[in-house]
Amino acid sequence: TSVMTRLATIDEAQKKIETLTGSVVGLQEILGDKRSRGAFGEVQLEAIVRNALPESAFEFQYTLARGVRADCVLKLPPPTGLIALDSKFPLENYERMFAEGAERLTPAAFKADVKKHIDDIANKYIIAGETSDGAVMFVPAEAVFAEIHARHRDLVEYAQLKRVWITSPTTLMAVLTTAQSVLRSVETRKQIHIIKDELHKLAGERGIGVADAIAVGDGANDLPMLKAAGLGVAFRAKPAVAAEVPARINHGDLTALLYLQGYARDEFVERKDP
Repeated sequence: TSVMTRLATIDEAQKKIETLTGSVVGLQEILGDKRSRGAFGEVQLEAIVRNALPESAFEFQYTLARGVRADCVLKLPPPTGLIALDSKFPLENYERMFAEGAERLTPAAFKADVKKHIDDIANKYIIAGETSDGAVMFVPAEAVFAEIHARHRDLVEYAQLKRVWITSPTTLMAVLTTAQSVLRSVETRKQIHIIKDELHKLAGERGIGVADAIAVGDGANDLPMLKAAGLGVAFRAKPAVAAEVPARINHGDLTALLYLQGYARDEFVERKDP
């Protein structure tokens, strides 16, 4: 019985291995077809972009003015503007570099494919007055990206000359992280202007100038207001924030602001809750 049980377990494991092997072969067949491989690249590109950026910062299958459709564009603030991303990649001759026998090709054919792809991206997606002065070639396979950078540096240099940035899933994340920082910086500047405008309005309603206003805050997001006011006060703030303003309250409560303005304790009026 014990032997039969073990044999059944082995048989089940063998069936699972056959299933997994079939899955791998199926994936190879998918990636062997150019159209299916393009779709695979687009799906991977979309997943990476959607995970990294807000919806407003990108668009898929974007049609440019001359009628060319990009797999994706990043919508960044001026002066960068639109950056086109292409997710197709020339894999046929890459695979044949590692084939056996008569199917094997020299690297020259693969390099010619990549160079043509760089030219196509530069000619289609870099449009003066509409897009950025550079575009992105997304290579969904890390092995292809590594082959280009490790053994074909002349292709990398040619791409740089053409203003085409070659990226893999890993390096694309670095590009998108930079884009995210740019977007965050622009949005922060917008909010700073709003804060300053509101401070001016509030001071005007009270009949005083901003130089006569006291602003109190505890976080880095309060710094624009603290610096715009006549006196910025860091209230139990982190050291980095407290170091940026001339006054701070580390202990006690906001009653300290009254002393700061020159009021004596007997001039305080206690609040009476209803």
